[in-house]
Amino acid sequence: MKRSAALLIALMASTPAFALPESKDRVYAADQNSNTVSVIDPSTNTLLGLIKLGDPRPNVLSPLYKGEVNVHGLGFSPDHRTIVAVSTVTNSVTFIDTETNKIKGAAYIGRNPHEAFFTPDGKHVWATVRGEDYLSVIDAKTFKETDRIKTESGPGMTIFTPDGKRAFVANSFNPVVQVFDVASKKLLASIPVVSPFSPFIQVTPDGKEAWLTHKDVGKVTRIDTKTLKVKGVIDSGPITNHLAFAKTSTGTLAYVTIGGENVVKVYTLDDEAKLIATIPVGALPHGVWGSGDGSRVFVGLENGDAVDVIDTQKNEKIAHIPSGQAPQALIYVPDAVPTGDGRQNLEPRKDMPENITLMLKPAADAQGGGMVVSRNLGLIDIVDLSVSKLKPDTAYALLFEGQPEPIVAFKTDAKGAAMASATSPTRSIVKPGEASKTPKVILVEGTEPSATTVLQSN
Repeated sequence: MKRSAALLIALMASTPAFALPESKDRVYAADQNSNTVSVIDPSTNTLLGLIKLGDPRPNVLSPLYKGEVNVHGLGFSPDHRTIVAVSTVTNSVTFIDTETNKIKGAAYIGRNPHEAFFTPDGKHVWATVRGEDYLSVIDAKTFKETDRIKTESGPGMTIFTPDGKRAFVANSFNPVVQVFDVASKKLLASIPVVSPFSPFIQVTPDGKEAWLTHKDVGKVTRIDTKTLKVKGVIDSGPITNHLAFAKTSTGTLAYVTIGGENVVKVYTLDDEAKLIATIPVGALPHGVWGSGDGSRVFVGLENGDAVDVIDTQKNEKIAHIPSGQAPQALIYVPDAVPTGDGRQNLEPRKDMPENITLMLKPAADAQGGGMVVSRNLGLIDIVDLSVSKLKPDTAYALLFEGQPEPIVAFKTDAKGAAMASATSPTRSIVKPGEASKTPKVILVEGTEPSATTVLQSN
């Protein structure tokens, strides 16, 4: 009996699904609204604090403002000692020490960078300059731009193959993935894909495939990294954001955040990918990354200001961790803090605005869906709206039922989707003891309050 028990324990210890994150590991989330980076201990699923890169909205509107604005993308060095944070409005790539959480330097590059990743040798960072048509190559020691690699307009993200020989570049404005030789920086291929908006691309752990998300049409494309051909396309769901891979006891699985459904969908890597689980999570899941041991997947909730944790053995949510405001990209860095507790230079999470998130459902015979979140900033609120499956190239307005003026008006794209933001008072003052009531929010086709309602909150 003792021998059997010892054998069972040994088998469990050698199986990735039974391992757990360690206290030296870290999860980082890029918080777009608070302009911070959340630092999480995955061994205890606790927020250690925030790395402040700038002030929260709307403090950043001053013409004398010096901090970073719209902290959005994240990457990390091969030795796990440095992370980079991309701020899309201030056009910056900030280098941060993982052990001390201290800012080491920053590179200011072209218009609206989106994501940045270290080259496999750790000597440079390739940042996609989405507002222009090139990759910015940054020296990882001097934090200076040393080169630019010409691409199609709107490069969204670069990821490298495990052998370090090729770089796959997704695009935000054109339906193409471009493949570059890392050593020569020469273009090897341009691969047509199904959509012009691909915010995220990732390579499978074995290096055989590159998977990329299509946020505008709710799909995932698989590319064979050897033949440079599309291997398949998955219909994943509305507002398909990011994806991650996890090596589990049942094989490597893909975890895809579906923002329009508030779920993470889990797929096999078979020749014909199979959906094996749909995991409910918080509001508008965005960034996602698997732990080094494959036992956990961490999910940033853009409208939930938090990170949810998924157990890959059970494929269910097991923890909910408060974070900064509106987390976007998320990364898991094993052995990020080799010594000490890694709490230096962190600020506590405090004075976070109250959030109200409402799901928008079709009214009558209408189609489509969406989500609206209101973040309170005292006398005003920041309202973020996302909708999909509406009429293409059509004007809509979001408003409170019975009110004469819309909260925000916008036009859908060619796929019938849209994201919009507004600064507006959305809450009413109530007397002490008086019950507050969440008003009904409606979306109408057109810009007049009397127009036909197509979506409404519950």
